[in-house]
Amino acid sequence: MEHLKYPIGKPNIPENITPENVKDWTKTLEDFSEKLEKLVSNLTDEQLDTPYRDGGWTVRQVVHHCADSHHNSYTRFKWALTEDKPIIKAYFEDRWAELFDSKSAPIQLSLLHLKAIHAKLVYLIKGLTDEELSKSFILPESNKEVVLKENIGIYAWHCNHHYAHIENLLIRKGWK
Repeated sequence: MEHLKYPIGKPNIPENITPENVKDWTKTLEDFSEKLEKLVSNLTDEQLDTPYRDGGWTVRQVVHHCADSHHNSYTRFKWALTEDKPIIKAYFEDRWAELFDSKSAPIQLSLLHLKAIHAKLVYLIKGLTDEELSKSFILPESNKEVVLKENIGIYAWHCNHHYAHIENLLIRKGWK
């Protein structure tokens, strides 16, 4: 069950983040929306409404969750760059995934949103100095400080994590 929940393992961000790490993670962000679209574009509504594991979200919910989550991440970058260690607004991703749009909207809406938000985020990241990449925000639920370059790694992991959820389901079901 743990492998179905965390198919690529939990995030493992190095303590000393190098420019090469940031470059690799940024490339993951840059490629994600196209890669995800190729994975899910030919799925039927029935397939999209299949959970990736027992008790997990449907493929449709995962796609919408990625758009919602990465939109929030982009906003967190902007806050960290324009405020001094802001305490960010948390959101209940599980509740967002249960909303009407997450359960029924066409995935194309979120795929288009991911293309736009990732293009903006990657453009922003590529223009940041090391000093700017070292700015941070505070997570309210844990009071943990997250440095922007660490957040790039977290969201690169997040891309690969949810991609693997969907890909593994497609393989298990013989849809890929």
